[in-house]
Amino acid sequence: MTVADRALPETMDAAWIAERGPAEAIRYGKLPPPRPGPTDVLVRVEVVAVNPVDLFVRSGRYDTPLPFPFVVGRDVVGTVVACGPGATGFVPGERVWSNSLGHAGRQGPSAELAVVPVDRLYHLPDTVDPLAAVAVLHPAASAYLALLTHGRLRAGETVLVAGGAGHVGRAAIVIAVHAGARVLATAAAADLDECRRLGAEAAFDHRDPHLAGTLRDAVGGQVDVHLDTSGHHDLDLATDLMAGRGRIVVMAGMGAHPQVPMGRIYTRDLTVTGFAISTATTAELDEAAARVNQLLAVEALVPRRVERLPLSAAAEAHRRLEAGQARGVRLVLIPGG
Repeated sequence: MTVADRALPETMDAAWIAERGPAEAIRYGKLPPPRPGPTDVLVRVEVVAVNPVDLFVRSGRYDTPLPFPFVVGRDVVGTVVACGPGATGFVPGERVWSNSLGHAGRQGPSAELAVVPVDRLYHLPDTVDPLAAVAVLHPAASAYLALLTHGRLRAGETVLVAGGAGHVGRAAIVIAVHAGARVLATAAAADLDECRRLGAEAAFDHRDPHLAGTLRDAVGGQVDVHLDTSGHHDLDLATDLMAGRGRIVVMAGMGAHPQVPMGRIYTRDLTVTGFAISTATTAELDEAAARVNQLLAVEALVPRRVERLPLSAAAEAHRRLEAGQARGVRLVLIPGG
């Protein structure tokens, strides 16, 4: 069934903003349903994740074109309703997902219906629970692209994941292990066993006053890829741990201003690469999605804790995330919940 064959309702429930601003700017109410173009797929939304990047877009900290009224959010799992004439590969009733809505002029999915460009839409494996999936899509795709695409990770190399117990950090450990790497991690003391359970060979307390010396003794000069998911970039320590031609991938910490030990970077032929998933190409996203689906299907990517909220609580979810009241929890929104 094409979009032209499908009669759309006059209105739908949605969480949206009329202008950039604080969480209180999010409104919940009726909007006209989205009108798909010829290469779009109309999706009935089942569940939407709430990500830190959603806060940046809503507040204006992340500068990207927004069509107002703007439906918030980015990651969605739902079912195909109809397809534009040029949107091939999907049929009504299939469960699908996307993790790149809500920026670059695209509306977000925090509504009953969402429009997804066909080149940003992926099938969800039949055996995978939608809530479990939506909770890991953004962290897992980010971790894959950071490690494999930008970090150029190869089997047999050593990876250090700083912030290994966070959403991206957990996914990074799993993805690196499945890529055949040796994985080390830093995290809070209470989370070290969890990092090891996920596959880290060793995990270190990030608040240990002697952490720098401990890491130098354990891995100094052996780290091929360094990924700091916490945003607290200690480039002085990171460069001291790297092997020659090592790669440091920066993907968090918008307000961080670390000192840059330029001497080590050029004498050891190191690379420091910035990465934001919002700049990924559709080809890169497609590659990441294939790997994410593989790991979802074998239950290797599992969220630590998921909390369901109704779509009407979108503003509350944004406030909680900004206030640091959702640590270790993935907040997800359910239309009609």
